[in-house]
Amino acid sequence: MRTYKARGVVLHTIKYGDSSMVAYLFTDLFGRMNYMIQGVHSSRGRGNKAALFQPMFLVEFEGIEQPQARMHRMKEVRSLTPLSSLPFDVRKSTISLFMAEVLYRLIRESEANEPLFDFVCRSVVQLDRMTEGISNFHLWFLVQLSAYLGFYPGNEPIPNGYFDIRGGVFTPSVPAHRICMDASCSGLLGDLMDCEADRLGSLPLSRTQRSAFMESMLLFFGYHLDAIRTVRSVSILREIFCPKCSPIWTTWAPTWKNWKRMMRRTSSRTWTPMTPWTSCKRWMTTSVKSWSP
Repeated sequence: MRTYKARGVVLHTIKYGDSSMVAYLFTDLFGRMNYMIQGVHSSRGRGNKAALFQPMFLVEFEGIEQPQARMHRMKEVRSLTPLSSLPFDVRKSTISLFMAEVLYRLIRESEANEPLFDFVCRSVVQLDRMTEGISNFHLWFLVQLSAYLGFYPGNEPIPNGYFDIRGGVFTPSVPAHRICMDASCSGLLGDLMDCEADRLGSLPLSRTQRSAFMESMLLFFGYHLDAIRTVRSVSILREIFCPKCSPIWTTWAPTWKNWKRMMRRTSSRTWTPMTPWTSCKRWMTTSVKSWSP
C-alpha cells in the first residue's frame, strides 16, 4: 500500500451504498483516475466534504494505492482553489457541467498529461472570475481544448474562408467534400483561436450564432472523437442560452411564475415549490444523472 499527494479536477461522481461515492477525477499524476471515497455522505466522518465533489471543482488530496484493489482510495481531501461565483451562478454552473462531461467522455488515458491538466485548471479559475462574455466561454473552451487533444486547426484563418472539418485547415473556398463550417462559423473559429478568455466579452455574438457554432464544433469534434456524440449536457446548454429561456436566466432573480413556465416546457418531472436557484440546481443535476462510465 502506497500513499501519495495529488491534485485533481472533479469530472463525475456516482453514489456507492448509503454513505460512499466513486469519484472520477482528472489528476496531475495519473490522468483520469477513479477513487472510492467512504463516508462522504455520512453525518460523521467526511460528511462535510461532499460539497467538494461538484463538477469541475479543484481539489488536492492524499490518495492510497492498493495493489489488489480496482481503484484507489482517497484519505484526505480539501479545496485546491476556492471558487467564489461558479457554484452560485447558473450560467457558470451549467458551463462547468458541460466542461466536466466533455472531459469525462473524451479523456480515457490513465497517464499524466500536465499541459492539459494545467489548461483545465486555468479554465476553471478564469470562468469563476469572469464578469463579461460568460455565454461565450464554452465555445472558447472547445476551441482551445482541441489543441490539447491533437486536432487544433492546422493553419491560420483565411478572411472570408471556410474551415475544412475533414482536413482540419482553413481554405479559401468550400472543399469538394463540403464537410466544412460556413463562412460565419469559420470566421468565429478564427476569432476564438486568437482570443483570450478575459476578452470574450468583446465578441458580440447572438444566440443564433452561438447555437450554429456549437453545432459546428460538435461536428468537428465528432469527426475525430465519437465519444463527443454522447455528451448529454449539450441540451442543458441549449436551454440556458436559447432565445426563449435566456431572459429568465439572465435576470438572476426570476419570478416563480416564470420558473414554473420554463419547467413545464423543459421537463415532465414534478417540482416542489422552492427557491428558483435551488430548483435550477436540482433540474441540472437530475437532467444528467444518467451519466455512466
